[in-house]
Amino acid sequence: MDLEHVSISELPGHENRKVRLRGWLYGRRAGGGILFLLLRDGTGLCQCVVEASDAHDFETARHLPQESSLAVSGTVRRDERAPGGYELAVENMEVIHSAAEYPISRKAHGVDFLLAHRHLWIRSPRQTTILKIRHTLTRAIRDFFDTRGFTLVDTPILSPGAAEGAGTLFKLDYFGQETFLTQTGQLYLESACMALGKVYCFGPTFRAEKSKTRRHLTEFWMVEPEIAFAELDDLVSLAEEFISSIVAAVLARHRSDLVSLGRNVDALENIRPPFPRMTYSEAVESLHGPRTRRFLDAETSRLRARLRDSRQRLETLEDQHARTGKGWKRDRLTGEMIALRENIRALEEELKILPERGRRAADFRWGDDFGGDEETILSRLHDRPLIITHYPRESKAFYMKPDPRDPRLVLNMDVLAPEGYGEIIGGSQREENLDALLNRMRAAGMDPAPYEWYLDLRRYGSVPHGGFGLGIERTLAWLCGLRHVREAIAFPRLMSRIYP
Repeated sequence: MDLEHVSISELPGHENRKVRLRGWLYGRRAGGGILFLLLRDGTGLCQCVVEASDAHDFETARHLPQESSLAVSGTVRRDERAPGGYELAVENMEVIHSAAEYPISRKAHGVDFLLAHRHLWIRSPRQTTILKIRHTLTRAIRDFFDTRGFTLVDTPILSPGAAEGAGTLFKLDYFGQETFLTQTGQLYLESACMALGKVYCFGPTFRAEKSKTRRHLTEFWMVEPEIAFAELDDLVSLAEEFISSIVAAVLARHRSDLVSLGRNVDALENIRPPFPRMTYSEAVESLHGPRTRRFLDAETSRLRARLRDSRQRLETLEDQHARTGKGWKRDRLTGEMIALRENIRALEEELKILPERGRRAADFRWGDDFGGDEETILSRLHDRPLIITHYPRESKAFYMKPDPRDPRLVLNMDVLAPEGYGEIIGGSQREENLDALLNRMRAAGMDPAPYEWYLDLRRYGSVPHGGFGLGIERTLAWLCGLRHVREAIAFPRLMSRIYP
């Protein structure tokens, strides 16, 4: 009789029963005439025990290369020492494909090497965990809007003009006509919200910014809600509810996964509205104030302490490594040392740029747009997302509505994730008056002709409206505690990397 095929995640429901698993060989160790094969199938890891008495399977398993695909059959046993608390006593093994020598060993590798092998790197437990959390985040986002009366509208990826700034556009030849990869679905969503009331789009967006920071990708995913009959306060309230909801969803499903990534989940427990708020002008004052200076001093002390501890830990590991013979223990120590050296370099770099970050904060002038340094400082001063509103009009997009009480400002908001992760949401109330919008476009040197369809929205039943966009990769990086957004998407597109 054919055995039931189950996934590794289903093993707890099959204790003491015979089952069949299919997957890939992640690792192997031997002891006392027994082979322990670590099998992965995308749902988890399972320790598969092969006895020496089964001479054929034992010899085959002993020489099987990492990442070979196989099917194993046997009895499920509870064992608290095994990954997931269960193991499989193997009675039969079938090699589906014997892999070539796997380029990614269980030792640590440099980032460039791993990115060049990203198609294989995503098989590692850390990367699969991040991608599963991303899946939950995506589903939570859709659930949030779907259950609140929003309609999903798929906006074009090919666009005839700019929405955020012509300098960050990727140009294409569209049958002889200059066209661009979309920076945002917002302009089209404004049209859709006039038809459906509450809408959102969710898809890839593209920015040709020549930036190599840890927060930037050239291709990233964004969710953008747009609401008719909405003003700035409505958008702020929606953003608070939205962020709190998706954080709760990720915590509910992935608490142990976040801990395995080294994330402090206590920090996420605190993400509940209302969030702290300040105007742009208040934020500038904060950058110049004593709280920022105290933070920079404390941050310097904290980084120095971490650097000292890391260097001491590295010395200990190097001593252990020198006294350890060949084998998995030495390989593990090698991996830990490589990872620790990378962490030390990161800490040294942080300490190096901290004084410059402080100088930039002190020299920041009203009217400038916040960059990564300013966002890092401001977000580190709060334990929940920080909402900053009313930015200078000249630093923002043409479609943002000026503040009636101070036309130097616009009715916009940015939401900065705490712990130094910076902006994850940007949005605004839109200018609904045709003449005011035309004047703003002309002042910015824009030709209104390509935007006639967009201007029509102000001719036929215009109403106050607005929306915002949330970047998935930055949000996931914050939730998982990732240092760089390149781990927050399966195949990152960076300024210097388009392969694989």
